[in-house]
Amino acid sequence: MRKILFLPFLQIPTGHHQVADALAHSLQKRLLATSLKKVDFLSYIDERIERIVTSTYLKWIGYSPQTYDWVYRSFLYSASRPKRSLQSKSLLQNKMLMLLEEEHPDLVVCTQAYPSYIIDTLKEQGKLTIPVINVYTDFFINRIWGLKAIDYHFVPDSTLKNYLFNYLQIPREKIVVTGIPIDERFTFSPRTKLKGPPYRILISGGNGGMGNILNLLATLNGAPRFNYLVLCGYNYKLFEQITALKRGDLFPLSYISSREEMNSLYDRVDAIITKPGGVTISEALYKKLPIFVHYALPGQEEINLKYLKANGFVHELNSQSPVEEQLWDVLNDQARLSSWDKRVEDYRLHLEKPAWQKICELSETVGRNYW
Repeated sequence: MRKILFLPFLQIPTGHHQVADALAHSLQKRLLATSLKKVDFLSYIDERIERIVTSTYLKWIGYSPQTYDWVYRSFLYSASRPKRSLQSKSLLQNKMLMLLEEEHPDLVVCTQAYPSYIIDTLKEQGKLTIPVINVYTDFFINRIWGLKAIDYHFVPDSTLKNYLFNYLQIPREKIVVTGIPIDERFTFSPRTKLKGPPYRILISGGNGGMGNILNLLATLNGAPRFNYLVLCGYNYKLFEQITALKRGDLFPLSYISSREEMNSLYDRVDAIITKPGGVTISEALYKKLPIFVHYALPGQEEINLKYLKANGFVHELNSQSPVEEQLWDVLNDQARLSSWDKRVEDYRLHLEKPAWQKICELSETVGRNYW
């Protein structure tokens, strides 16, 4: 039996895990003779370290977002991609070799940069020959991702494909424009017209219910023009705070694990207010759901937002103007909505094939000749 190993990083339920889970769901229906496993590499090294790193990260972006953003942009991201300053750590390399020897996979799928970086180093050193795929979960590629020795790259759009080919000399046949993979239980239903007023607006702060949602809600009047469904994720305190407001235009929702239920929710709303996380944005683009961004976490999300604005995929809300007036202006401007719809459709047309389909094709060529 073949085996595919997915490598996210940290236990936080971020896009790295969502993409791995989405791919595994698609593959398990089609690769019946293949074992699929997901391993958080940092937890494999030491669960205590993983908890400390997760706690530190969440506190850092919460209490000092400016310093996090500066560190991320200075050391982890660069548009010109200078020579990497990170040095390989023998401990991490040895742990990765131990993991791969234990799991004995035929194919490795990295959905986060750090496992990719370590494996790329090992492959350059000739210590690994196993085929590896990078699946990028943001609309850019930070400088940590391993690139030179990685076998395939699943990129969000053709711009990144051209970047890898033109500037890093990665062969085109190794780069596939898949978009950021989403669960195929999300189905596409053409939107003939908006359902409001009152318009039903979905507000999302990710699985952690982050993004100054309470401050946003305080600026909204709601009915008769709008009703708001608020995804609180695992933030039970936020759920209770919204419930305590006892407002008829606010409907808090706890974490939704079912992709079918989430798909149905997307179909019942007219627009989404969200952070620019790669997976949520990709789901909304696939559903052709008008997207408004009210907040971006420092680092990755702010860089995503720059890309999304440049391509006209999102409407960034101006905190200095009434939010509901901005929503109303966009949702009642048919020419503006039609223009946005055409941009999204053009983006969809340039996707070459689903990530799961390419993995199915590759799985037919891999065997146990790498150990």
